[in-house]
Amino acid sequence: MFQTVPGVKECIAPLYYEDEVRLAILRFKFWGKALYAHRFGLIIAYCLENNLDCGDINVISWVPLSRKRLRKRGYNQARLLAEHISRKMDIPCAPTLVKTVDNPAQSGTKSRDDRLKNVKGVYAISENADVKGKSILLVDDVVTTGATLSECARTLKNAGARYVYCAAIARRRD
Repeated sequence: MFQTVPGVKECIAPLYYEDEVRLAILRFKFWGKALYAHRFGLIIAYCLENNLDCGDINVISWVPLSRKRLRKRGYNQARLLAEHISRKMDIPCAPTLVKTVDNPAQSGTKSRDDRLKNVKGVYAISENADVKGKSILLVDDVVTTGATLSECARTLKNAGARYVYCAAIARRRD
């Protein structure tokens, strides 16, 4: 359930990214099944509430998409998850990051080093985001190498965030 991600205090991803879970996430992410966010959000919130001291978390946020990818997909699956988790846990949800570069999808990279290079410097703090001294729960759909979440956490911490926690639906099996 716990995934090690550099720069992140703790990361929870309750399911393995394989078989039926992988297919469900692909449907959610690419085939317009936005309604999956409700159930996935409940699963993540339940795991957070039962495995993490959430009293420290001030705001729930998400990994942003580029404008181009958001237009193509129609929604940001990580944002939908964050909003459902926020409602279930009664913790405010707000944008903290923007994606400034439309880089290639991480799924198309070959190695952990390629993934790290692919996301280096592509995120910035959202206009009017107040992260100084705050503990942030950053939500994404899948954690593989942790490169994306690590880069987002680095950006948030450089802007003054106290801690960054992460949550995702699934992780790769090590």
